[in-house]
Amino acid sequence: ETLTVRNSDFIKAVQLMGASAFRIVLRHIMPLCISSLIIRVTLDMAGIILTAAGLGFLGLGAQPPLPEWGAMIASGRRFILDQWWVAAAPGAAILIVSLGFNLLGDGLRDALDPRSGDQ
Repeated sequence: ETLTVRNSDFIKAVQLMGASAFRIVLRHIMPLCISSLIIRVTLDMAGIILTAAGLGFLGLGAQPPLPEWGAMIASGRRFILDQWWVAAAPGAAILIVSLGFNLLGDGLRDALDPRSGDQ
């Protein structure tokens, strides 16, 4: 996306006016790309959370006594038949937070995407 903005006609006009590269990036390219960056980060957070929880479940994440959802599920695995909520609570937290980040990203995309228009 930055290459598309960088090669657009208004950037070439600003370059012809003698603006420095720093000013072009800061004042003209960044404002157009920051919304896409925010949307991408919020949508990627769900995958990051799932990856961290998976690594924690395998024992490759944060080690106890640090709280980590994957490690909590792994330690609650022993009690799954008698006390299922010990493992289900961190799993539900992962589900809710991942779903929340996905919904937030979708809402931000609808609100900030200049290409969507008013529909």
